[in-house]
Amino acid sequence: MTKFADLGLAEVILRALAQEGYVAPTPIQAQAIPSLLEGRDLLGIAQTGTGKTAAFALPILHRLLDERRRPAPQTARALVLAPTRELAAQIADSFRSYGRFARMSVGVIVGGVGHGPQIKMLASGVDVLVATPGRLLDHIASGALRLDTTRTIVLDEADHMLDLGFLAPIRKIVSRLPKQRQSLFFSATMPKEIAALAADMLNNPVSVQVTPTATTAERVDQRVLLVDGAAKRDVLVELFADPALACAIVFTRTKRGADRVSQHLEAHGVGSAAIHGNKSQSQRMRALDDFRRGRTRALVATDIAARGIDVDGVTHVVNFELPETPEAYVHRIGRTARAGAGGAAISLCDNSERPLLRAIEKSTRQSLPVVDRRSAQAGQQAGQEEGAPRRAPQEHRRPHEPRPDASRKPAGRAHAHGKPAAGGRPGKPSGAGRPQKSGASSSGRRP
Repeated sequence: MTKFADLGLAEVILRALAQEGYVAPTPIQAQAIPSLLEGRDLLGIAQTGTGKTAAFALPILHRLLDERRRPAPQTARALVLAPTRELAAQIADSFRSYGRFARMSVGVIVGGVGHGPQIKMLASGVDVLVATPGRLLDHIASGALRLDTTRTIVLDEADHMLDLGFLAPIRKIVSRLPKQRQSLFFSATMPKEIAALAADMLNNPVSVQVTPTATTAERVDQRVLLVDGAAKRDVLVELFADPALACAIVFTRTKRGADRVSQHLEAHGVGSAAIHGNKSQSQRMRALDDFRRGRTRALVATDIAARGIDVDGVTHVVNFELPETPEAYVHRIGRTARAGAGGAAISLCDNSERPLLRAIEKSTRQSLPVVDRRSAQAGQQAGQEEGAPRRAPQEHRRPHEPRPDASRKPAGRAHAHGKPAAGGRPGKPSGAGRPQKSGASSSGRRP
């Protein structure tokens, strides 16, 4: 079995991993780290939960240590671009955790907060800068940051960058970088626009593919409930009557829809919070923290807000509305069944969404189990009219699947300050794609 000690990482990095109890790398880490230590460019096809954050963070820290120099004012030695504020914060936490003995400075540049503290931080220069593209360009334009000495760039969740319209800003940012650099490119899917960007950014890259494009996690128990659109909210409440839905992310297409669904759940006694682009940064972080700590059972989110959110112990993903693209479906259900645990994805589908369902099945090359709740509801109504007691639906009942390691935290709670819970893998501090801990069996564990 490959161990981190076999990969040639610096002693201070190995010490940080050992303090967390990490011994064995995930597949993407074992494949990527040796090439990245050699300075190669990398094209990684990987979903969240595979440990990709550590796959790039560990070798970046090692190479920065090897250079033995401090950052110049208003510069960053390594730059990581992320599509959302939440993902940027989690990546930065990972760098701080793995570099705790390396005395590396890590900065975060995102929108939704004041410019002043960020300008002050940049004035001293940073070893690792994690940023969202829009705010980063603001600081470049104002002269608070220059990238001519940045030797490493990471583009994480590139396909989501495309969804958010960040393709042009990314090209502007890359144009400011020196030609002699190391470039790392990660995406769960590879549409043609993203493939073209990768071709422009990368020089003879090593390719690492952990999960095939547009496939879904093998450990996710997926099912579809055919439901009349007007009945969806009530069916959702019925689903939460099952205590197995201990920690669920509910996806809607629109911000207003997210608010309405969250309010409906709250009105029926299900602790819930909505997270979307119209929420302030403090509201989003508070909702996420409540969900992580188990104060709420449901986090109702739009695709844009949920990308990059990694919460340990998500038992279920519920697609209140099917997404417009199969790729979005892949990303949604990737929020559960992480770090070797099981999970479930339940999709509520009305007649108008049947084409979306067919597109998902075609793209993921699988047929999803379908239960027609419309006929079941009609039967229940008829039974009630005849005086028969209403029978609770059984299609979605699923026993709670315990985590592989009994020492891990209960579902719906994550370690404080973003540190990984026991038994996980490094990648993201909230629980995504961690390495195997010492003494833990590696059998049956997948990214």
